[in-house]
Amino acid sequence: MPIYALYALLFADTGLSDAQISVLFAIWSTVGVLTEVPTGAIADRFSRRGALAAAGVMQAAGYACWVLFPGFTGFAIGFVLWGIGGSLSSGSLEALLYDGLQALGEEDQYARLNARVTAVELVAQVPMALVASVLFSLGGYSLAGWVSVGTCLASAVLAMWLPEAPHSSDESEVDIGYFATLRSGLREAAASPPVRWALLAVALVYSLDAFEEYFTLLAQDWSVPTTWVPVAVVGVPLAGAAGAALAGRWSPRPVLLLAAGLLLVFAAVIAHPYGILALALFYGLYRFVLVHVEAELQHRISGSARATVTSVAGLGSELAAFLTYAAWVLDGALAVGVLVVVIGVVILRR
Repeated sequence: MPIYALYALLFADTGLSDAQISVLFAIWSTVGVLTEVPTGAIADRFSRRGALAAAGVMQAAGYACWVLFPGFTGFAIGFVLWGIGGSLSSGSLEALLYDGLQALGEEDQYARLNARVTAVELVAQVPMALVASVLFSLGGYSLAGWVSVGTCLASAVLAMWLPEAPHSSDESEVDIGYFATLRSGLREAAASPPVRWALLAVALVYSLDAFEEYFTLLAQDWSVPTTWVPVAVVGVPLAGAAGAALAGRWSPRPVLLLAAGLLLVFAAVIAHPYGILALALFYGLYRFVLVHVEAELQHRISGSARATVTSVAGLGSELAAFLTYAAWVLDGALAVGVLVVVIGVVILRR
């Protein structure tokens, strides 16, 4: 989405302070906390493909609010809509992929396939960053916003064409309804120690993705002109794509999260445009570790409420994301880097 490379700058240029921007991100996370697991059960009970399509529509509505009502209230409403959309897609895509592979007897290929999906998603940010710069030059934030609305609606249409393997709401293959599906997923998440550990790892590591919202602000703080910010950070998603792609081929290396945290601390200390190179390396290592912990979770889930269980990890990440937001307010990228190191230690000791 073109607006994705610009929206933090939109908030700042509208006059919002760093604290207000963090409040917006906190609102986004709060909505995710409230809707994450219930929407996962919706995907399990009804249709994961339909949940993905609905997510695109909700995200489009959120961007439209930003364009039509620029200001703290409009931005907050947009984040509420986007938060609901994000919850609808969280868990649904993973379950759709894993169950599709399982139906073919190839679930051991999940890590590699998920790595490819992640890599493509991140690489797509590169042309979008260039498009964002062009759109901003031609029509400012408004044009970038409306193009993003159209892109989200197009993705919703495409989602309805995805193949979906049949799934049931419990082990007995009986349609037991929405609330029984919800209970089934929560029961597996709470009762199985291997699943609990995998959920913890995904929640902690994925919570760091909240830091991505500050990348453009970091570039601006490191003396990159606003017009060139999208281009300056274009290497960050490319590094993330490379890390994700390599994760599909190489063995897990959780210790790399510690290295990622140290790189981020270094970038924060030098506070120079060249620090974006260290930021890119940090993001590549982070994505490498994330692919592996996500794959481990999917392999450990044995019940049919897969999207619901995965959404529990999403809920945990939304709660843990408040640590990232607090770290940013405390001391910017430096504090976030220290947080990454701490999470890396926890993952190694689990």
